[in-house]
Amino acid sequence: MPTNFTVVPVEARADGGGDEAAERTEAPGTPEGPEPERPSPGDGNPRENSPFLNNVEVEQESFLEGKNMALFEEEMDSNPMVSSLLNKLANYTNLSQGVVEHEEDEESRRREAKAPRMGTFIGVYLPCLQNILGVILFLRLTWIVGVAGVLESFLIVAMCCTCTMLTAISMSAIATNGVVPAGGSYYMISRSLGPEFGGAVGLCFYLGTTFAGAMYILGTIEIFLTYISPGATIFQAEAVGGEAAAMLHNMRVYGTCTLVLMALVVFVGVKYVNKLALVFLACVVLSILAIYAGVIKSAFDPPDIPVCLLGNRTLSRRSFDDCIKARVVQNSSATSALWGLFCNGSQPSATCDEYFAQNNVTEIQGIPGAASGVFLENLWSAYAQAGAFVEKEGVPSVPVAEESRAGALPYVLTDIAASFTLLVGIYFPSVTGIMAGSNRSGDLKDAQKSIPTGTILAIVTTSFIYLSCIVLFGACIEGVVLRDKFGEALQGNLVIGMLAWPSPWVIVIGSFFSTCGAGLQSLTGAPRLLQAIARDGIIPFLQVFGHGKANGEPTWALLLTVLICETGILIASLDSVAPILSMFFLMCYLFVNLACAVQTLLRTPNWRPRFKYYHWTLSFLGMSLCLALMFICSWYYALSAMLVASCIYKYIEYRGAEKEWGDGIRGLSLNAARYALLRVEHGPPHTKNWRPQVLVMLNLDAEQAVKHPRLLSFTSQLKAGKGLTIVGSVLEGTYLDKHLEAEQAEENIRSLMSTEKTKGFCQLVVSLSLRDGMSHLIQSAGLGGLKHNTVLMAWPASWKREDSPFSWKNFVDTVRDTTAAHQALLVAKNIDAFPHNQERFGGGHIDVWWIVHDGGMLMLLPFLLRQHKVWRKCRMRIFTVAQVDDNSIQMKKDLQMFLYHLRISAEVEVVEMVENDISAFTYERTLMMEQRSQMLKQMQLSKNEQEREAQLIHDRNTASHTTAVARTQAPPTPDKVQMTWTREKLIAEKHRHKDASLSGFRDLFSMKPEWGNLDQSNVRRMHTAVKLNGVVLSKSQDAQLVLLNMPGPPKNRQGDENCSKAGGRRPRLHHPRVGASGLGRSTLHQPAWPGPSGKGTRFFWNALDHLSGVW
Repeated sequence: MPTNFTVVPVEARADGGGDEAAERTEAPGTPEGPEPERPSPGDGNPRENSPFLNNVEVEQESFLEGKNMALFEEEMDSNPMVSSLLNKLANYTNLSQGVVEHEEDEESRRREAKAPRMGTFIGVYLPCLQNILGVILFLRLTWIVGVAGVLESFLIVAMCCTCTMLTAISMSAIATNGVVPAGGSYYMISRSLGPEFGGAVGLCFYLGTTFAGAMYILGTIEIFLTYISPGATIFQAEAVGGEAAAMLHNMRVYGTCTLVLMALVVFVGVKYVNKLALVFLACVVLSILAIYAGVIKSAFDPPDIPVCLLGNRTLSRRSFDDCIKARVVQNSSATSALWGLFCNGSQPSATCDEYFAQNNVTEIQGIPGAASGVFLENLWSAYAQAGAFVEKEGVPSVPVAEESRAGALPYVLTDIAASFTLLVGIYFPSVTGIMAGSNRSGDLKDAQKSIPTGTILAIVTTSFIYLSCIVLFGACIEGVVLRDKFGEALQGNLVIGMLAWPSPWVIVIGSFFSTCGAGLQSLTGAPRLLQAIARDGIIPFLQVFGHGKANGEPTWALLLTVLICETGILIASLDSVAPILSMFFLMCYLFVNLACAVQTLLRTPNWRPRFKYYHWTLSFLGMSLCLALMFICSWYYALSAMLVASCIYKYIEYRGAEKEWGDGIRGLSLNAARYALLRVEHGPPHTKNWRPQVLVMLNLDAEQAVKHPRLLSFTSQLKAGKGLTIVGSVLEGTYLDKHLEAEQAEENIRSLMSTEKTKGFCQLVVSLSLRDGMSHLIQSAGLGGLKHNTVLMAWPASWKREDSPFSWKNFVDTVRDTTAAHQALLVAKNIDAFPHNQERFGGGHIDVWWIVHDGGMLMLLPFLLRQHKVWRKCRMRIFTVAQVDDNSIQMKKDLQMFLYHLRISAEVEVVEMVENDISAFTYERTLMMEQRSQMLKQMQLSKNEQEREAQLIHDRNTASHTTAVARTQAPPTPDKVQMTWTREKLIAEKHRHKDASLSGFRDLFSMKPEWGNLDQSNVRRMHTAVKLNGVVLSKSQDAQLVLLNMPGPPKNRQGDENCSKAGGRRPRLHHPRVGASGLGRSTLHQPAWPGPSGKGTRFFWNALDHLSGVW
C-alpha cells in the first residue's frame, strides 16, 4: 500500500486558461447545440466493483466542473475521486462485499435511512447474559458441586469460562478488524476462515444451536414433571426400578408436544418471541437474586429442611413424612410409614430389611447455612457408579451383606456413573451463548465497540455468578443433598429452590420460563443461521433451505431444525444431550481462535484489529483449550464432531466453492506452500522419489479451444492426481493485443482440466512466435524445486506443412529444447484415439520396445498407467532387440531378473533381426538426401530458393524411385525368429548370404553406379528404420498401446531445412509397404539426456518418417 504522496496546489487561472485547456481536450468537429448528456466522471459502472464502494446512488453532477481535475478525467471513469471516496468510507454500511443474501434487505434499509439504535448494554450485554445463564445453573450445578466437590467444580467452571473468555477476545479482534458484517457471528467466522471452513463451522454452529434448543426443551419438561406437576405423568412405572424408563417416555411425549407448539409460535409470530425476551431475562435475573438472598439469609437464619438418614444412607421422603421407625401412641409403640416400607408388615414383629434393622434413623439439616462449616466437607469429590447409595461420611453405619431389593426401598440412588470428564461435558453448555451479541451486529450503533465490551462484560459477570455459586453451594448445602440430583430427600423439591428466598417457587417458575424462552430463541435463531448458510451457496444440497415465506421467514429451515431438534428430544436425557452440543460449540470456538491465530502468524496485511488486549498466543491457547475440552468431555463425540466437520469441508472443497472472502486459511496454504518449496532441493531427486512431473503442451484452435482433449485424459491416467502437472499452451502475438484471448484460453483449459479430472496448474504464454513460447515454457514452467522433468505433447500429424500452426521447425526445436534441459519427452501418436477416463479395457497388451537404455522410464510408464482403472486389466509386454553377437537366451534371463528387481510383472521377448540385404529404396532415399544437401550447400540458396530446388529434386527422383521399388524388394521379415546366435550359426549364415549379397550389390550398383559412393553409416541408419518398422508392426499389431524409444536429435543443427523438405512439401510419412497398417495408439519416449551428435542430421527425420508408420 503506498504511503508517500505528493501534494501539489492547483489554482484556476484568472485569464481563463483553464477553460481553454479544457476546451482543447474536446474532440474536433463537435456539433454545436446542446451538449449531449454524459455520465459523470468517477461515477461510471466500473466503480461498482471497487471494494471501497457500496453501490450507493450519488447525485449525477460533473466532478470536473472546475476543470482542476481534467488531467485525471480518464481515471475518474473507473476510480472514485478522493472526496467521494472519503464520504463513502465515512458512511460505510455493515454489509460486507459478497453477502448477496442481504443486499435487497440492506437496500430497503438504506432507503429508509434508519440508523441502528442499540447500544452496548441492551444490544450485547443483556442478550449474552440471557443466553449464558440457563438450564444447567438451575438443574445441574448443585449436583456437579456435590459430586465433583468444590475444588474440582471450581476447576471445571474456571476451564470453561477461560475457554469462552479467550474465544471472546479472539471474536473481539475479528469484530474490530474493519467493519462488522451484518449477519452475525457466522459471517464473522466464514469471512475470516473461507468457504470450506466457514461452511463446516457454520453447520457445527447450527447443529449446536439446534441441540441447545432440544436441551432447553428437555429442561423445561423436567422442571414441569419433577417440580411443578409430578402427577401429570402419562407413563407410570410397572415394575420396581422402572421409574427412570417411565420418566424418559414422559419426557419424549411432552418434549415432542412442546417442540411442535414452540415451532408453531416461531412460525406464526416470531416478533412476539423477540418482545418477550426481556421478560425471560427478568425471570433469570430474579432467580439469581433470590439465590443470593437465600444464601445471605442462611448465614443468620438457616431454613429448617430436615433430611432423613438410615445409617449413613440418604432416604427419599416422597413416601413418608416422619423420619422415625416407631412412635409412642397412648403409652404403646406404633410403627411408622417408614417401617412399612422396609418391613413386610406394620406389626412390630414383622420381618424387616437387615440394614434397616441394624441401623438407626437420624435426621440432619439439608441446608445448615454458610456458618455451619459444611464447606470443608464438600471440598472433595464423591464420584460413584450408577445405582450407588448417596451416603454421608462420618455417620456410623453397620454394613450388611449384599442386598438384592435395594431398588425397591426408599433410598436415594445415583442415576448415572459420574466422572470428571462427564461433568465437563454436562456443564459446558452453561457457558455458551457468547455470540448472542454479535448476532445483532446489524442493529448496533457501534458494533466494533459494543461487541467486545458487551461480550467480555457478560462473560465476566456470568463467570463470577458461576464461581460464586459453587463456593456458596458448597458452604450452605449438605453434601448428600447436593448429590441428590432430583431433590428426592427434600420431598421432590428443587435443591437450589430450597436455598432461595423468599420462596422456592421463585426459582421453579423463573427457571421454567427462562428455559422455555431459551428454547424459543434457539428455534428462532437456528433456522436463520441455516438460511444464511444456504443462501451463501457454498453447500449445494442446502440451497433449498434458503427459501421461505414472502417476508423472508425461513420456513424450510425451520422444518429441518424441528426434525433435528426432535432427535435430541428422543434422547430424552439432559445429561446425554449436553455433551453433544458441547462438541459442536467447542468446534465452533476452536475455529474462531484458529482464524485469529492464523491471521496474526501469517502477518496478513488486512489483519489490523483495534482491540488492544488481543495477542496471538491467547488465540492459540484458546484453540488448544477447546481441543482439550472436546476430548475431555468425550473422545468419541469429539472424533464424531471432527468427522462431521471434515466431511462437510471435503464436500465443499469437492463441489468447488466459488467464494473468495479473503480468508486466512488460503494465506496459511500459501505460507505452507512457500515453506515446502524452500525446503525442496533444487537438484535432481533421489531415484526412489523420482516420478514424472509432466508439462503438457496443448495446442489451441482459432476459438481458443483445446485441439486434443485426450492429451489431458492420458495425463490424468498417467498421473492419477499424484505429483506435479503443468498444462501449458502458447498464443502467438503480443500480450497487450492477446490478453483477452489469453484469459479465455486459460478458462477453457481449466474447464477441460476439471472435466478430465486433471489436477495441476495452467500456464499460458503469449509470445511473438510459437517456437519462442514453447521454449519459454520448457525453461520457466514451475517454481523453485517444483519443476517438471517430463514434457508430454501430441505428435503433429501435419508437421511438414508450412500452413500448420505446429510446423516441423517447432517440433524439432522442442525436441532439442527438452534434450538440452535434460528432460524426458513423451510424444503421443494418434492421441485422439486414446481412451477417455470413463472407458475400460477388458484386456490387451501394453507393449514396450526397449531399444536403448533410458534410465528405466519406459518400464515405469506402463506401471503407472496400469494403476488407473482404464488400463488396469492390460498386460505388459517388453520387447528388446538382440544384436548379431548377442546371446538372446541370456538376454531374456537378464531382462526377467531385471524386472523382478523392479517388482514389475511383464512378459519378455527378445527379437533378433536377421541381417538382410539393403533394399534399393534405402539406397535411393539416402542418395537423394545427400545429393540435395550437397547441391544446396554449393548453391547457398535462400530459403525460398531452397524450397523450390528441393521440390525439383523430388520431382526428378519420383519416377526412378518407383522403378527401383518395383525391381528390388526388401527381403521380408522372417516368420520364425532365431532365439539365439552361436558362432557356427553366424559363420554359416554369413557365407550363405555372401554370394547373394554381392550379386545384389552389383545389380544395384549397376542400376545406379552413384550408390556406391554413399556414406554407409547413413545407409545403415535408413536401413535400421525400415527394418525396425516392420518388426514392430508384426509384433505389436494388436496392442492397446505401444511405447518405444525415439531417436535422439543431433546437436548439429545444419541441414534442418533440407531434411524437412526431403520429400517435397508433402513427403511420404510412412513406408510404402507398411503405411496402411500403422498402429493406432503409441507413445514415443525421448530419454532425459542428450542424444547422438555430429553428422547424420537428416537421417533423424528419415527415421521418424518410417517409424511414424508404427507410431
